[in-house]
Amino acid sequence: MQNMDISVVFQIAAVGILVAVLNQVLKQAGREDQATITTLAGLLVVLFWVIHYVSQLFTEVQTIFNL
Repeated sequence: MQNMDISVVFQIAAVGILVAVLNQVLKQAGREDQATITTLAGLLVVLFWVIHYVSQLFTEVQTIFNL
């Protein structure tokens, strides 16, 4: 299993900052629906990244305990 780099944490933080800025800009422009969709899209992107690492974690735990 590869070690998780700190760059992944920074990428997730960058997506969070970008989504937060876009959310505020869209809300100020009166486009609350698009702001919500942008927030959900950012959440899905980060979830797909995290699911990959959680899957690796479960595989490693199975290997360690011979399950």
